[in-house]
Formats: sequence, structure tokens, C-alpha cells
Amino acid sequence: MKRVAILGSTGSIGRSTLSVAESYPERFEIVALAAGSNLEAAFEQARRWQPRIVSVALEADADLLRTRLKQAGLSEIEVVHGAAGAVRVATHPEVDFVVSAIVGVAGLEATYEAVKAGKTVGVANKECLVAAGELITAEARRQGKPLLPIDSEHNAVHQCLRGGRMEEVERIWLTASGGPFLNTPRSDFSSITVEQALNHPTWKMGKRITIDSATLMNKGFEVIEACRLFHLPPAKVEVLVHPQSTIHSMVEFVDGSILAQFSVTDMRLPILYALTYPERIQSDMRFPVGNLRHLDFSPPDMNKFPCLRLAYESAEAGGAKTVALNAADEVAVAAFLDGNIRFDEIPKIIESVVLASNCGKLGSIAEVLEADAEARRYAQERVLTMHKKRTGHPRAASVVQ
Repeated sequence: MKRVAILGSTGSIGRSTLSVAESYPERFEIVALAAGSNLEAAFEQARRWQPRIVSVALEADADLLRTRLKQAGLSEIEVVHGAAGAVRVATHPEVDFVVSAIVGVAGLEATYEAVKAGKTVGVANKECLVAAGELITAEARRQGKPLLPIDSEHNAVHQCLRGGRMEEVERIWLTASGGPFLNTPRSDFSSITVEQALNHPTWKMGKRITIDSATLMNKGFEVIEACRLFHLPPAKVEVLVHPQSTIHSMVEFVDGSILAQFSVTDMRLPILYALTYPERIQSDMRFPVGNLRHLDFSPPDMNKFPCLRLAYESAEAGGAKTVALNAADEVAVAAFLDGNIRFDEIPKIIESVVLASNCGKLGSIAEVLEADAEARRYAQERVLTMHKKRTGHPRAASVVQ
């Protein structure tokens, strides 16, 4: 029986993880949940799974949840809150495996502390590895515990790498759907609406990751994540646009052999793989191979999608540059969603913040969070300036913590 903690239990990855646990009750026990700000979902999950501990974002919500659980006869469930509460969930002594799925840097400290506590961690939060991947992977090596990717692309690479040794790897290929604007002329980008940008052709995801997919920043983050997870330089991580999203990733070996992984587009599959590694167990998620008739591949256009270029440059520089990249993107995407900037202004804000950031390496999570806060402040200033320049009227920038 594997005892599981979920950071981000009310999000899509968290819910999918609970679905996997429900399908294999003899294998998984849900011990701890960090549920964020969705109080109703947190209550329902606590009532269904009866974990030892539940964390929510706010103290007031923790008080409400505690009262509701007591009324439901579940007063033995400990309720905590905030960043410290998420750390309590991630480091609970009964937990074997932690699923890191809190969106953004909000899950960074808890993920790092889980690794430091010797837990096996399944990483679905790419921002943790973008902002602090060098620290997290170094700590995992010290602990002798694997970091298991849950993102479909990196999970696919992990599976392909079982076919050879790391020193035999020539390069890895991350596939990208190309997003909703693959065939949209760059000249039309200034008029792209929020509704259009949220209409992803393949996946149903949260708003930020969907916009990141439309700008190809999501693929840029995945390049950085791959460099950290698999200890490869950016030059050995390449992106291929593959609109069918059938092949999730490929690994090319030094002899020219290429292994590719494809499967159903269902996040329960990579979650199950991570939870049961190094085993593979029976599931009902089957890919209809008979439908495999046509596959397209093309290189990404980095002039049209400059966010991908910025990610490669930040990956090469490392340290504070990748922190600034992530922070600026989060602020810029929030500003676009709120109507404060245009779609084509997202990469402009990100580039200005990355260029202004320091190149130094960061030696602790505290330094990462400090660099993150500084980059956010500058990005919010750039949003205000850009909005005022275009409209002539100041408008409050979206504050993304």
C-alpha cells in the first residue's frame, strides 16, 4: 500500500490522482491533501477520503472547514492552512509519495521540503522545476530518491529512457500541438481575444497553462524542466510541432535509434505510471492503434512564438533568469486574461523582465522566492506602463502572488 499526499488536490491533476486511487484501492491510500481555496471541494474530498490532514489556503477557510468536518463527525482530521500547511502535508511522516500539482511557485516550498524529507515526488508543477529545478534536483540526488515526471511529455521521455543509458542519449524531442494559433499569421496576433486563446485544440486545462500553450511558453517551460530532470543541456532538448498530439515525446540515441511514446491523451496514465514506478500495472486506458494513420511534424517558428526562444535563452543562463521568466509570464498572462494587455504583448513583457534580471545562481529557496517577488513587481510595472501607453489611462495590474 502506497501512502499518498497531493499538493493541489482540487485541481485537474489532483482530481485525476484521486480517480487513479479510487480505481486501485488496494494499492493507494490518500493520507494528506493540500486543497487551496476551493473550500467546498476540500470538504467533499476530506469526507470521501478521510485523510490524516488537509490544508487550505486561508486561515478563515481552515476554521470553516474544521467546523464542517466536526459537524460531519470527522473532527479527527487535522486542518491547517497557508504555505506552512502545505509543507505539513508534503512532509507528513506517514506519506511515501507526494504528487506536486499546485500551480505556480505557490507549491515550490512544499515540493522542496518533500524532497528534503526523503519522499518520492511526482512532479506535475513545472513552475517548481523552472524556478528552482537546480536546487530541487540536487536535493533529490542527495536523498537518493527519484523525481518522477507527471507532465505527459516528460513522463514519455522517462519511459523512453528505460530503453538505454543516459550516456547513450543524443537528444530528446518534446512534441507540441502548436496551440490554437499554429496557422494564424503573426500580423493577426494583436487582435487575438481571450476566448480564442483559451480554445486549445487538444487538451482541456487551466487558464494559465492554456494561454502558455497558445504562446508556446508552456513548451519553453518544458524544455527547462527537461534540462533539470534529465541533466541535459538545452542544445540536447528540441521541440517538434506535432498537431495530432499522438506522440508525446521521443528519445534519440547515439546510434540513431529513436524511441517514441504514444498513448491516450488521459492524464491518469502518466499519473499511474509515476505512482507505480518501477512497476507497470494493468489499466483500461487503451490507444486505438488502428486510428494511427497520419502524423505531421515541423520545427517551431521562434520568430512567431518568441516565448520559446526566451525559454531556451533562460535555460542556458539558469539561476535567476528562469525565475524571472516564470514570474513575468504569470503576471503577463493574468494581465492578458484581465484585458489589460494584448496577446502579442505577453512576450514583450516577459523579455523586458528577463533582460532586467540578474544572472547569478540562487543558493536557497528563500533566494528563489525573493527573486520571484522582484520579477513580479517589475512585470506589474511593465503591464501598467504598456496599458497606459496604449490606452492613455492607467489601470490596476493584476497582482499575481
